[in-house]
Amino acid sequence: MQALLSFENTPPFAAPLRFFVTAPLFAVLAGLLLLLEGPALFASRWMPATLAATHLMTVGFMLQVMLGALIQILPVVAGANLKRPLLIATILHLGLSIGALLLAGGFYLGQPLLLSAAALLLAVTVLVFLVATTLALIGVPSTSPTIRGLKLALFGLFGVVALGAVMAFALAHGWALPLPVLTDLHAGWGLGGWAGVLLAAIAYVVVPMFQLTPGYPAKPSWWFPLAMLSLLLLWSAAVFFDLNALIRLCQGLAAIVGIAFAGLTLRLQQQRRRARADATYHYWQLGLTASIFALLMLLTAALWPAASDLTGWTLLFGILLVGGGFLPFIVGMLYKIVPFLAWTHLQNQGQAKVPAPSMNKILADTAMQRQLIAYVAALVLLLAAVFFPDWLARPAGLGFALASGWLWLNLFGAIRRYRQFGRDIRGKLAAKLAGSK
Repeated sequence: MQALLSFENTPPFAAPLRFFVTAPLFAVLAGLLLLLEGPALFASRWMPATLAATHLMTVGFMLQVMLGALIQILPVVAGANLKRPLLIATILHLGLSIGALLLAGGFYLGQPLLLSAAALLLAVTVLVFLVATTLALIGVPSTSPTIRGLKLALFGLFGVVALGAVMAFALAHGWALPLPVLTDLHAGWGLGGWAGVLLAAIAYVVVPMFQLTPGYPAKPSWWFPLAMLSLLLLWSAAVFFDLNALIRLCQGLAAIVGIAFAGLTLRLQQQRRRARADATYHYWQLGLTASIFALLMLLTAALWPAASDLTGWTLLFGILLVGGGFLPFIVGMLYKIVPFLAWTHLQNQGQAKVPAPSMNKILADTAMQRQLIAYVAALVLLLAAVFFPDWLARPAGLGFALASGWLWLNLFGAIRRYRQFGRDIRGKLAAKLAGSK
């Protein structure tokens, strides 16, 4: 099932675009931080540099792209028109960019003031977004799994940001909270309740649309976000009442739900109608495969808790799920969304009198495929560096920074060509209109 798309509601291109172009720069920073710190970053997930790099990726990269995508998707998919989208985009972009830098700096330098400032700024920024989207969604019925999934993802966003802000203040001011247990819950809300539910809601539209697969079956589409969020609420209650067995049960069931979604998407991709596999398809194949392996690790740890104490287990899980799973999903969608939006806006500029160039001329698939190879190489180095940090940590950091920088160059090049094509179209249109007088 898919939502009906209303492209006449498309916001100005500048609104989502600023997020898409900024996000890769945070990934570059994360790679450079690994290059600087080297093996120390792989010593433990609690290392200051590890926490800083993690939040450069999750807040600086992932959250940037996801909120930018929602500014574009909500009006088109749900008919939820944000009031003054450019103003909202400006506030969000500044808040997220500065907040991510403050948060990473607070972790890396061990500065309570920076952590507190980051928590407050990010909380206020996301609250502005949630208020704006809630006002836009009032009265919008959940007529498709995508619309309901988008609404539930916003609830997940509130959960992860609220919990993260509390933890940041606790760390900064020495509050007596069980931070290790809350950290796992925070990750669950962030990757499951927010990113996972949002990914599924968007996948219901973009996978059939861009990869030419059959549509997702109705029942799993409706129930996946509800199942994930219900498990997270139960997990939260289990943490509150200190019920370790129930925590592991929720983690295991959440892993099973995620594996089911990934497996279903892989099955749909095998039935696609497009013969040639483009970069987006390969990125999604990578993301789905890595996610399944990561979630199998989560399921194993839920059944056998001692597994999480094995050397490198948690870091390997995190790299597989974030670097191997969510980042490829996001990059794959960027490689479709950016040229598609550029093409759509060029079509509008041409007013049906001057045709827009093809999407491949805006961003060539060969450029995306080459960047994909660089990213896969960097991911392999990151995974291997978990076991051989002394030899591979810095090469992995350099490789990741280069692959992320290449992503930025590809996106920036697409924007540059979009502007050039826009000038050409406006010139040809003016000439045609002048000739018709």
